[in-house]
Amino acid sequence: MTSALEERVRAHLAEINRTGLQRVMRPPTGIDLSSNDYLGLAVHPVVKERMAAAVLEFGAGSTGSRLLRGDRACFHAVEGKFAHFKGAERALYFSSGYLANLAVLTTFPDEGDVVFSDSLNHASLIDGIRLSRARREIYAHGTVPAARGHFLVTESLFSMDGDIAPLNDLTASGAHLIVDEAHAVGVFGPGLAEDPFLSINPCGKALGVSGAFVCGPAWAIDYLVQRARPFIFSTAPPPAVAAALDAALDILAAEPERSLRVRQLSRYLRGRLGLPDSESPILPIMVGDNDRAVALAVALQRDGFDVRAIRPPTVPPGTARLRISINCNLTEAILDQFASSLEKHQCAASS
Repeated sequence: MTSALEERVRAHLAEINRTGLQRVMRPPTGIDLSSNDYLGLAVHPVVKERMAAAVLEFGAGSTGSRLLRGDRACFHAVEGKFAHFKGAERALYFSSGYLANLAVLTTFPDEGDVVFSDSLNHASLIDGIRLSRARREIYAHGTVPAARGHFLVTESLFSMDGDIAPLNDLTASGAHLIVDEAHAVGVFGPGLAEDPFLSINPCGKALGVSGAFVCGPAWAIDYLVQRARPFIFSTAPPPAVAAALDAALDILAAEPERSLRVRQLSRYLRGRLGLPDSESPILPIMVGDNDRAVALAVALQRDGFDVRAIRPPTVPPGTARLRISINCNLTEAILDQFASSLEKHQCAASS
C-alpha cells in the first residue's frame, strides 16, 4: 500500500524529471574537464605512497572524535604545516569543507549579530548561516556591503562562475571577514584572501585529498575546539588522510609549476573560446536551458571529454551551464580538440 509520504516523494521526483533537473551518479570517463583536481595531486604517486604507508602504520580509521581517542600527532603536525603555508597563527582540520563551514558559522555569529552573505555563496555557507542565530543579509554578488563591525562571508574564487570576489575592498570594509578558499588554495598558492578573520580551506580540490582546514588567530581556533559541534561530535578523519595532505603540501612547495600551468592553460582556453581573460581554473559555458545543457554535455562526453552539466538549484534558474575546470595534466592540443568539439555541437544545436 502506498503511503502519503511515498506519494509526496514520487510527486517531487516526477517534477524533478519534468523540469530536466534529475541528477545521475556516473563514474569518471574520458578526459577530465570537470573535476576539482586542479594540480593532479589526487593521483600523484608520492601522495598515494604516503597515504598507503600511513594506513599500514595507523590503521584505516581514527576510532573516535579528536577529543576522545581519535587525536593523533600527525593531525597536529599537518595543521601546523598548513597554518605556516597560509601565514596564519593556527589551523584546525575538519573532515569536510561542508562541516568546516557549518562549524565556523554556527560558532562565531551569535544572537544579535548580522551576517552579510554574497548571493552566490556555496550551499555549505548558506546552510551554516541559516543555522546560526544571527540575522542574515544577502548582498548582490561581487559588491561590497556596508558591513563594518558585522560578519561578512564570501568565497574568494566562486565555484560556479569562476570569478573572484573584490577581496581587498571586502577586507577594508571593517567587517569580520570569513572567506571560503575552496577553489583558490593551491591554484593561487596559499589562496587569494589576505588577512581575513578566518579562512576555510577545503582539501579535496587542488590539494587532492579531503577535509578542510580552518585558519585564523589562535584564540579563534581554541574557541572552535571548545564550541564547534561539527568538530566535537564528529569522528576524526583517518590518520592516513593527514599523511596524504602532508605529502601534498610538500609537492606544492617543491613543484610550483603545477599551479602556474593551470593558470596558463586557463588563459589559453579562454582565448580559444573568446571568453574574458582570467587565470581562474573554472570556465562557465552558459547554456540557459536545462535540457540543452545536458544534451551538450552528453555530446561532448561521446567525443571523449568528461564534461558535466550544472543546473538549478546549484546555479540560479535559467543559468544552466557546462562548468569546465582546468587541471595541470591537460595540454594545449587537448584543449584545442575540446574547443573544436564544443563549437561543433553548439552550432548543431543552434541550426
